[in-house]
Amino acid sequence: MKPFRTLAETIAPDGARFTLQEHDGDHFMKRNGRQLMSTTSTSSEILLAKLACEKLIRHPHPRVLVGGLGLGFSLKAVLSIVGKKAEVHVAELLREVVDWNRQFLMKVNGALLNDRRVQVFTEDVFRTIRRAQGARYDAILLDVDNGPTSFVQAGNAQIYSRQGFNRIANALQPGGRVAFWSATEEEAFGHSLARAGFRVHVVEAKSHDRAKRFEHRIYVGDTKPRERDPAAPVSSPEVAPVQGVGNMTRRGKKKER
Repeated sequence: MKPFRTLAETIAPDGARFTLQEHDGDHFMKRNGRQLMSTTSTSSEILLAKLACEKLIRHPHPRVLVGGLGLGFSLKAVLSIVGKKAEVHVAELLREVVDWNRQFLMKVNGALLNDRRVQVFTEDVFRTIRRAQGARYDAILLDVDNGPTSFVQAGNAQIYSRQGFNRIANALQPGGRVAFWSATEEEAFGHSLARAGFRVHVVEAKSHDRAKRFEHRIYVGDTKPRERDPAAPVSSPEVAPVQGVGNMTRRGKKKER
């Protein structure tokens, strides 16, 4: 049996040890020895991007924020959806993760960082969100934790607070969308997001295509669309009214990251 080979490692601001490992052609990122993500389990990261950006296929100049670079699979999916004039910002807390993508993962997804549509910010994603008030995004993807109650960095708790939801809403265009990745079902989180004014639906996700169970969850929140000009002609709505508890509905659990 081939052993795992450590390619690089670093210490995060909170003292955690992050490593990039390779095994039989696959790559793995680990935190304190515990797997966060791998090239063998990418389905939910790809689904996160598709759900966040599904309304942007015909958008002439979409702006998208990807929170958490990881192994680049969400970024790859975003770039496959948005057009040539898109702006895609990536916020990654650890500069080393960006460097690893360029140095060790070019044949995985690292080359995407050279795409002219992509701009990388090596900073906390919440800082990027706060700075976006004047230049809003059409979609925000957040895959920075194992979920809204299981943080990779303690400071990430602010993302999932009422103030955090307000910051996210202010960073989105009217009718914009945020999508949160979660390792497990977090029903209370969905309701909190709905109470903050988002139109919410939950999508079950597999960790990989052959998985028998839907382990993970994607929480999708839409902001209110721009108010219609009273003089404009009335057309049929594109999305049917949401059914379920409050304004949260389900469309479709620990992350093999």
